[in-house]
Amino acid sequence: MQFEGTRRSGQAPNLTPLIDIVFLLLVFFMLTAHFVKDEGIPIELPEALSAISLEDKQPLEIAITGSGMISIAGEQVSANALSKQLSALLAKRDEKRVVIRGDSEVSLGISVKLIDAARQAGASGVDIVTEQPDRS
Repeated sequence: MQFEGTRRSGQAPNLTPLIDIVFLLLVFFMLTAHFVKDEGIPIELPEALSAISLEDKQPLEIAITGSGMISIAGEQVSANALSKQLSALLAKRDEKRVVIRGDSEVSLGISVKLIDAARQAGASGVDIVTEQPDRS
């Protein structure tokens, strides 16, 4: 009794099912992708003499150096007079938001005192300015 040996074919594997799956995935992603084109109506805004520019609504900026020196709107302020100065400046402004721009070496205690003083002075919100790290 003689057995047939396994035949080795010189044919390449059939890639048709793989290509079909790739095309199905391509069609699926094309159909589920969300393409939005904002089509606005071209309008001409009316003018008003009493209009308020949004650029005028800049928040009050507080800067802290690494050595702990505090300045509000470009003027140096002592830590003791901070709350009074903030109250006076915020009372004159429509925008009651405060932005804190501090050095990375500033201690947490000084930052908390600034936030607390801003809230006591009537600030509607306190933001801390940071930088996004370089991703290179």
